[in-house]
Amino acid sequence: MYVSTSTWISSVPYVSSMRPRRADAETPRSPPKLGKTVSEGMLAVPKDVEEFRTMSAYGFLKLFTYDDLRLATGDFDPGRIVGEGGFGVVYRGFIHGAVGKEVAVKELNPEGLQGDREWLTEVSYLGQYSHPNLVELIGYCCEDDHRLLVYEFMAKGSLENHLFRRACTLSWTTRVAIALDVARGLAFLHGAERPIIYRDFKTSNILLDAEFNAKLSDFGLAKEGPMGGKTHVSTRVMGTYGYAAPEYMATGHLTVMSDVYGFGVVLLEMLVGRRAVEPSRAGAREGSLVDWARPILIRPKKLERILDRRMGGPAPRGLDRVARLAYDCLSQNPKVRPAMARVVITLEAVLAAGAKDDDDDEEGTAAADAPPP
Repeated sequence: MYVSTSTWISSVPYVSSMRPRRADAETPRSPPKLGKTVSEGMLAVPKDVEEFRTMSAYGFLKLFTYDDLRLATGDFDPGRIVGEGGFGVVYRGFIHGAVGKEVAVKELNPEGLQGDREWLTEVSYLGQYSHPNLVELIGYCCEDDHRLLVYEFMAKGSLENHLFRRACTLSWTTRVAIALDVARGLAFLHGAERPIIYRDFKTSNILLDAEFNAKLSDFGLAKEGPMGGKTHVSTRVMGTYGYAAPEYMATGHLTVMSDVYGFGVVLLEMLVGRRAVEPSRAGAREGSLVDWARPILIRPKKLERILDRRMGGPAPRGLDRVARLAYDCLSQNPKVRPAMARVVITLEAVLAAGAKDDDDDEEGTAAADAPPP
């Protein structure tokens, strides 16, 4: 959703089994854990679209007809397009009747980069799991050759569209809060008995609502992690260049630490305000932001020089901790990278310290303005 065209390393992921969907009424302070695998209530994952069509509905999702979604989008009015890429086009729409809400309708391009397996993977994961930091999938359409997905509408679009805009207004506090939101989302996925590896963590897949709360979208490349004492899942290398972990690129060995590396890249982008790959970046191999900036993250004086100036003001409180966190997430050795649960704890502490400083400043200002006794 709201995603620009990406550079894909490969395509066609394996569609894996899922656990029952759960709902969390509000964002927890620490990452919630997924329940253990149970047979009761589990949804069978169809092997292909033909089998999927035999199902009257899937999980908690609503089944829409193609005419329903033509009506919702004004007959797929080009004026309602809010994003497009290799997958197809996303339209802003409104579902009348029982749902009665503003939505985003993603229409898959049958000849695009994403195929039926990725579409099924998206339905399988978001159709059975719910979390405040995962975008809500409301329903789908699988009629004739049409493949559409209906999501909650995220009013502010993608992080990519804000962060790399010349007039970016994202403050330090907002950036840390966004990082914390998506860290919670990843921690939730990784917290399963068999972890869910997101595999395509990047700024274009982070969506923002009207209050800048962040959620993960586009689960087409997600895959279940290793089981039975195995250390990794061997798979075809997939994802977006610049965000994929080096050991995964080299061997095809996939672990939750592959997601941690991608998180580190995005955190670095938010610190510096530059894209993961910039061909014009002097001195960096193949224009890699990580190669150029990572060594600077643990050198405070130099770090301040490359910090995104659009945040305004002096170096913010907590910068050193966030920079060190990005540095650790980007380690070449996946065993050194912190688990996402640890990332959540660190970012919570940074955000809490910043809030306390704001409260202290307000109290100090009030005391200074108070009339003398």
